[in-house]
Amino acid sequence: MCVIEQSVGLSELQIAYSRPSKRERLIFGALVPYDEMWRLGANKNTTFTTSDDLYFSGDTLPKGTYAMYATPKKQTWDVIFYADDSNWGIPDEWEASKAVLTISPKVQSLSGGVETMTMAIDHIKTDGAILSIAWDRVRIEMPFTIDTKTKVENSISKTMSGPTANDYYSAAKYYFTEDLDKVKALTWITSAVEIRGASAYWMTRLKAQILAWNGDYKKAIEVAQISMKAAAEKGNNDYVLMNEKSIAEWKKKN
Repeated sequence: MCVIEQSVGLSELQIAYSRPSKRERLIFGALVPYDEMWRLGANKNTTFTTSDDLYFSGDTLPKGTYAMYATPKKQTWDVIFYADDSNWGIPDEWEASKAVLTISPKVQSLSGGVETMTMAIDHIKTDGAILSIAWDRVRIEMPFTIDTKTKVENSISKTMSGPTANDYYSAAKYYFTEDLDKVKALTWITSAVEIRGASAYWMTRLKAQILAWNGDYKKAIEVAQISMKAAAEKGNNDYVLMNEKSIAEWKKKN
């Protein structure tokens, strides 16, 4: 089994396939008949994985993992991306609804033969590349593009806008759980609550715990009461009981 992993822009692609060899045989129109579906390789079916949507001309291949099949013809091929990749070769029962995308590239004739079937991702740019298949004296190419620009712009926007409430909450929770920096944890959970609001009772609950961790039991009780009220309004009795128990413990220390 040959595995190819390739980055294209910010996207990750993978091809996994078995590579049959020519061994002086006539391939297309003989070993691989024309106008019949082929597993596109040998042994287990070939799989193709993309971390982002790919655009083949006007057609879209959604991100995911697919089995690849092909129907070779003299002038063109039909290359099929199939949503079920668990088969060994062609499925016993073909489900048309799982044929997510079919591409029909033209056949290119090669002057020199390719002994072992070769799949590749070539001509790589930040926003696309060419998926190719070559064997014997035949080659097909399937150019595709990726919306790298939008992905980069979204990443930049997220970075420039700063951490979200959940980012602050996760960082504070980790520091609290691992008994790390009390001051940083309090700063982060305070930011989370400021962004999200007191209605996020799970965040105010954590802020109360971190305040108590810092020794400010009076403030911890006040914040726990806010959390308890919000939890009650949302019908979460578990958080009400947790806050009640903490308040009772902190009152003894206050």
